[in-house]
Amino acid sequence: MPRAGLPALRLTRKALNSLRLPEGLAFEEPSGRMPRPGRTWAVGDAFSGRVQFALVTSIPGRTILVDDGLATIHLLELLSSRRPLLRARGKPSFGRSVLGATAGFRLRGRKLTVFTALPVPDDLASAVRKTGTRLVTHDFAWLRSQPSERPPQERTIVLGTSLVRNGLIHRDRYLGWLEGIGEPVAYYPHRREDPRDLERVSRIPGLTINDVGIPVEMTLRDLGPDQRVLSMPSTAVTSLRVLLAARGVPVETVEVPDEWWTASAGPSLRTHLQQFAHHASPGAEPGSGGGRPGTSPGSGSDLPGATPGSGSVHPGTTPAPGSVHPGATPDPGKVAS
Repeated sequence: MPRAGLPALRLTRKALNSLRLPEGLAFEEPSGRMPRPGRTWAVGDAFSGRVQFALVTSIPGRTILVDDGLATIHLLELLSSRRPLLRARGKPSFGRSVLGATAGFRLRGRKLTVFTALPVPDDLASAVRKTGTRLVTHDFAWLRSQPSERPPQERTIVLGTSLVRNGLIHRDRYLGWLEGIGEPVAYYPHRREDPRDLERVSRIPGLTINDVGIPVEMTLRDLGPDQRVLSMPSTAVTSLRVLLAARGVPVETVEVPDEWWTASAGPSLRTHLQQFAHHASPGAEPGSGGGRPGTSPGSGSDLPGATPGSGSVHPGTTPAPGSVHPGATPDPGKVAS
């Protein structure tokens, strides 16, 4: 049941319903109400106040958390250290802190399974499992098995960013970088990009905006090894590396130069965002059908399952498209002990 009031979720639901959904799975109309937890309850955001309230007012059962955003790592750290489930960098009230603490206590007792594509460091994965939580990583096996529409024809695909609208990087530096790529570009806007910025982006010669409104993991899953994806720091970098590793498609994070950052981007936030530049595509975990927890952020691209050429690039020094060839990347679906 998608949350109401979010156009992107409505579009995503429509796109998913056009695929071969697993037997027994159906998508309801978006709703403003929270489904009551049953014997098995799957949720996408354990930091949501509505989700936490449902947790503390329901009979304990089995809960599955499905989340591929970086907030998942923060959640795992809080669960393993038995701290309140509160969003990073927030300023919660006393009541919200009590709710977060109670929800964490209840969640650890609900036969919790965390299902994610994110690489989880070994020490964190071990600590999480000691709480009784089952940690399962995946490589988008179902999504990769689905037929897809024709991918963009351009060799270079650029993912849009919210960093400009959030006031974290200078607009002109970012637009200047886009103008300087020097080849045809398929541009996939971030859902929070300012329409005025997109209007300026649309005037860049050779750049085509593809504003499809659904996750790039769905629209770019059929790219070929002669194409590449470039992005500012984003969780989409990590998920696309997992998704596209078997196809030999390089997914590169553009490391943000110091002069691009604004005064609003403090050192800790910059470090937090730049870690995406060093995520490697994880290998598989036995029985998970996906990535191996224990591939630490910042571990480099020389680990099993890493896409050759994946990693970080600097503006103006991006490796040439086509440098990664079919068969060069281990299949992330293969089980490794």
